[in-house]
Amino acid sequence: MSVTAASPAVGSFYIRRSTRGTPRFRMAVRSSAISVAPIFTKLQKDCATTLPVLRHVADSMSSDIRAGLAVDGGSDLPMILSYVDSLPTGNEKGLFYALDLGGTNFRVLRVQLGGKDERVIATEFDQVSIPQELMFATSEELFDFIASALANFAQTEGGKFHLPPGRKREIGFTFSFPVKQTSIDSGILIKWTKGFAVSGTAGKDVVACLNEAMNRKGLDMRVSALVNDTVGTLAGARYWDDDVMIAVILGTGTNACYVERMDAIPKLQGEFSPSERTIVNLEWGAFSKGLPLTVFDREMDAASINPGEQIFEKTISGMYLGEIARRALLKMAEDCSLFGESVPKKLSTPFVLGTPDLSAMQQDNTDDLQTVGSILYDVAGVESSLNSRKIVLDVCDTIVRRAGRLAGAGIVGILQKMEEDSKGAVFRKRTVVAMDGGLYERYPQYRKYLKESVAELLGTETSQNIVIEHSKDGSGIGAALLAATNSMYDHNY
Repeated sequence: MSVTAASPAVGSFYIRRSTRGTPRFRMAVRSSAISVAPIFTKLQKDCATTLPVLRHVADSMSSDIRAGLAVDGGSDLPMILSYVDSLPTGNEKGLFYALDLGGTNFRVLRVQLGGKDERVIATEFDQVSIPQELMFATSEELFDFIASALANFAQTEGGKFHLPPGRKREIGFTFSFPVKQTSIDSGILIKWTKGFAVSGTAGKDVVACLNEAMNRKGLDMRVSALVNDTVGTLAGARYWDDDVMIAVILGTGTNACYVERMDAIPKLQGEFSPSERTIVNLEWGAFSKGLPLTVFDREMDAASINPGEQIFEKTISGMYLGEIARRALLKMAEDCSLFGESVPKKLSTPFVLGTPDLSAMQQDNTDDLQTVGSILYDVAGVESSLNSRKIVLDVCDTIVRRAGRLAGAGIVGILQKMEEDSKGAVFRKRTVVAMDGGLYERYPQYRKYLKESVAELLGTETSQNIVIEHSKDGSGIGAALLAATNSMYDHNY
């Protein structure tokens, strides 16, 4: 999963009160002298996710998946092979570690597994902040810092955690930066993102960098699995439920992966039996076909650090929804005096309005929309009337509705591809989609629109077999579980 911009406005979600109902735009316009109707009507029209639009997006996602599996560069979707061809079964036993590096903080975790009967006996984790200077340091300095933190964490091991004599500790490494994976335990860094500019790592195997740093620190531990966070989420959910076939992360950024038959991946160029499976990472943020876009999307994309790229991510993920809403509200303020004669200066600041702000406003069920008014004033310096607050909510709802419904269409696109290949084996049985990420977890309207979209596209009967399930913080324990399934030691189950 790639995140392509950074903003202090996009943080953890803060939700108040219960889910709000349907848009109230007409009531707001009738009772107000503010003539924003033409701008809002066009926004609604350009964001429309009718059933034909959703179907086109789902079908395009399916065909892009096929093209990306056929040959590298075959579509917008890179369809990256994870080299995970052995999924957790519940039989795993022993002590395993995980390291989750995906931003300015990283998590270290350990889990004691007890097999089918005891499953997860105990877990412990710690979170470590990376000093800002290390984001611009050398590769050796950064990985030495991480290895030191791991060594300190390993020293606190005790209680229910125990390593069998003569064994080296094994760790699953979740690395959420662009990597060309070459095996289950190796991957070449393509480039740093998310504000990192560490020298001497690009073009190198990040697993080798970590293993070497652990050796320098005298830490008796080796990486046995390198995984993307979405792949870790799937593995973590699959441990508890054999029906999990897809994982989707919807947070600041977004991505998806799924379980694929190896004989359905032409670019593997090998002979495989239909029973052999692996996890494929879509990097679906790069998808772009058939998406309903507004002038505000196009302006935001043009001003981004990667114009023309990651269009699906820019339309559905938490990094961007607040910014699209801000641009629409700024247009209404400038052209229609939505907030009075003067345009608040802060409202002109890119990314000042975050997606958590949209969510908090949409949970406001007070008669005077007091929460909406407070957030507009605190975040954007906006003095608002009740009527303008109602219009603000309708703008938020329009943008979030589009995002949730398009994410649902993307999920259906994956399911359709799997269904076509299995000749009916997916839709006729229980199939679970594991969801993670703050946007999905903490934005009730987004969740509702996503699920509605899936149900509309699949129909009532089929959609009852598709279970969309939240899998909180699955990627950390998933990486530890993949370290277990790819252990260099005999499992002795």
